[in-house]
Amino acid sequence: MERYVGLDLSRKRLNWCWVDDRCEVVDEGAVAPQPHGLARLVLELGQDVLAVIESMTGARFIHDQLELAGWDVRIADAQRAKGMAKLACKTDRSDARTLAQLAALDLVPEIWLPDPRVRQERELARFRIHLVKQRTMLKNRIHQTLMTHGIACPVSDLFGVGGRQLLERSAMPPAWRESTDACLRLIADLDREIDRCAAQISRQQPDHPYLPLLMTVPGIGPILGYTIAAEIGDIHRFATPRKLVGYTGLCPRVHQTGERDHRRSLSKRGPETLRWALIEAAQHAARSAVYRDCYHATRERAGRHRGTSVANVTIARKLAEAIWWMLHRQQRFAPAGAIGV
Repeated sequence: MERYVGLDLSRKRLNWCWVDDRCEVVDEGAVAPQPHGLARLVLELGQDVLAVIESMTGARFIHDQLELAGWDVRIADAQRAKGMAKLACKTDRSDARTLAQLAALDLVPEIWLPDPRVRQERELARFRIHLVKQRTMLKNRIHQTLMTHGIACPVSDLFGVGGRQLLERSAMPPAWRESTDACLRLIADLDREIDRCAAQISRQQPDHPYLPLLMTVPGIGPILGYTIAAEIGDIHRFATPRKLVGYTGLCPRVHQTGERDHRRSLSKRGPETLRWALIEAAQHAARSAVYRDCYHATRERAGRHRGTSVANVTIARKLAEAIWWMLHRQQRFAPAGAIGV
């Protein structure tokens, strides 16, 4: 008889619940979320197990370790799984029980698991973005320091040659001078790490099947193309362009009741990195002849306050649709097709 097991992971323990095919609890408990604790759980429950764990930090480690031990492990979409749970009481034990019952009923809202190659690509692309964000924070801090002390910044690039000379000549109190110098040293270190990541991405580009096609899209260069390809993974898991756009989280939430249809803010359900990359590409693509008219028309229609952001999201959705067609058909970007999808 197959055992259905729900797993709820926290920092210090892994709660588990075993139910039978009638969704009745057979046994439950908790182990440490480390290899020794997982080995003890496998010894206790045996091999013929279908286990479910919610998607979260550390879930992939649990998945990999238990699959190596012979279990069939599914990772469930956390938000969809919560929507199926009872709302009267929420504890780690009840979460594990809910996941076990979903497994027994064959109702697990399972997510797609990237293979090791895609996971490494994502880690490299996401780590580079993390470094860029840290560098931006440090640069913003230096700009704020100059404003705090009334120091004008007549140069366009504060961190170019002219800007560095300006910073050296600027008169600041000792504490702010020390913090500014420390920020400059950290920026230099981050520049080196970002360049190292970019060089590593460049070495992998010739072997990637999607990159040559993605780099024909307006606004997408080698770094953005690599990031988008890593976040998409296998394009064939998306049956339609709409599915890919939905995965990006760039679609508005829809609340429909009777004859009323309310469009709300973006769902932001998919990977944050993919949304960032598409919006970044859209900002560049808006200056191209292919998307310029659409960008300006949308911006004008949406108004002065929201126009720019709405136009960028619109172009990002069009880029996602064009990418779906390109990768499915293995064809380069075609302006007519990009507008028509």
